[in-house]
Parts: sequence; C-alpha cells; structure tokens
Amino acid sequence: MSVDGGAVLDGFAKRVVSLSGGEKTVHVAGNGPAVVVMPEMPGISPDVVRFAGWVRDAGFTVYVPSLFGVDGAYPTVELAEPILERACVSKEFRAFAGGGTSPVAVWLRALARTAHDECGGPGVGAVGMCFTGNFALSMTLEPAVIAPVLGQPSLPLDDPAALELSPEDAAAIRERFERDGLTALGLRFDNDKWCTGQRFAAYARLLGDRFDGRVLPGEYANPEPPPFFRDLVQTPHSVVTAHLVDEEGHPTVRARDEVLAFLRARLLPDRTTA
Repeated sequence: MSVDGGAVLDGFAKRVVSLSGGEKTVHVAGNGPAVVVMPEMPGISPDVVRFAGWVRDAGFTVYVPSLFGVDGAYPTVELAEPILERACVSKEFRAFAGGGTSPVAVWLRALARTAHDECGGPGVGAVGMCFTGNFALSMTLEPAVIAPVLGQPSLPLDDPAALELSPEDAAAIRERFERDGLTALGLRFDNDKWCTGQRFAAYARLLGDRFDGRVLPGEYANPEPPPFFRDLVQTPHSVVTAHLVDEEGHPTVRARDEVLAFLRARLLPDRTTA
C-alpha cells in the first residue's frame, strides 16, 4: 500500500537525528522550550500531528520522532496491522510483560537532552501515547525531562497491571520524582481495555501522589474514529488524538487543555497557566 502523508506535516521541519548509536527522523516545529511528542500506534497520524500543532501553538518547540509507521498517514487497518506486528517483535520495544524497559527509551532520552540544548528553558516535556505512553516516564531518567505526560499507556500488552519498566529503572524513577519534586500526568478513558484502572493503580503504587491520573468516561470518546481504532482498538482509547471531539467545552478538549496547562506550568513558569 502506497501512502504519502507528507502534506499532513507541512510546517514541520524534517530532520534526521543520529543519537546513541541510532538514526531516526524527527519532525520539528515552533519556538520555546522543547516538548517531545511521541506517536501512538500505528504512527504519526494526522491526529497526532494535530495534537503536536496544539503543543507548538501553546508556546513550545515540538519534536515528533518517527518510531514506527508512515509519517502523516491515516491509520487504516491495512496499514496498521503489519506495523503493529513488527513493533511487537522489534528489539527496540518491550511489548510484553517481563521485558523491562524498552531500549528505544535510551534514544529518546538522548533526543530530550539534545532538544534541551537547542531550546533552553527549565527543561523538556515528554508526551507519550498508547504504545509510547510509558516512554514519557522512562525518559525522566534524563535530568532534562521535567514534565512527563502518559497518555493511555498500553505496554505491556499482555498484563494490564504491569508497568513497562525494569525494577532498576522503576526504583531510579521513584527516587528522581521524590528528589526533584516531579509529577506525572496520566490520561485514560474509564472503559479502555488497553489501559485499564489496574495500570493506573500500578503507577500510583510506584509514584504515590506524584502520579496525577485523570480518567474520562468512555461515553465522551469520539464515536467515529479512524478505521484502525474502530476495527482493531475497539474501545475508547486515544484521549487527545483519535478519540478527541474537537468541540469547544467538550471533555476531551478540556483534557487536552489540562495537558497544555501542565506543560506550561512546568516549562513556562513565568507565564500564565490558565
């Protein structure tokens, strides 16, 4: 299947970034402190680009790394199934319980470090979603990352009560949150079968009240998401992307605004966070 998603990313500069022994494409736009926005499965969809644009317009330089899929493509079932299968067996990811922290987190930490060097400010934000949801937490082992947002973190896929972290990384993250006073913001729908209440409870056990988990009723999810979400995900899932309803005052839009306020409060402390 041939897909050209380039037009969706108009306004983003395409860069090839070599870090920590690996090379990846990163789409960059905006000005201000850096926020790394990681794509959800099956890739940098138009909905992920739309969210990245909102982050950019809120006063940030947004870095969107290409981790899987076709950049800018609409998430069809035909496109997504082989992408998901490849990601699940890739050496970069730990999709199943017992695998520990995904190795790609090392590269993402290096990207955050580079972004901080380029943009300055008090630190870097990290927004993960779905397959990458927990990566925002893993990235806090990089001192530059001070504003992690965990959007419906779905790994490991086979254990809803587990976290995609090695015991050593989990202990180091807990220590860093306590030492530096960090808070992680989490988002999920209450009837999401891929990111359940068990997973949020596991984050609360790890971080205590430094994990701020926000749960939206599934009835507020967009009832007409793209085919991948309708036919394969089959549940309210992507709070600020595919299942967001872009209407003023809608609960999913309010959740998006809470994410932007969280980022502004930590990365733009001298400006209003309202």
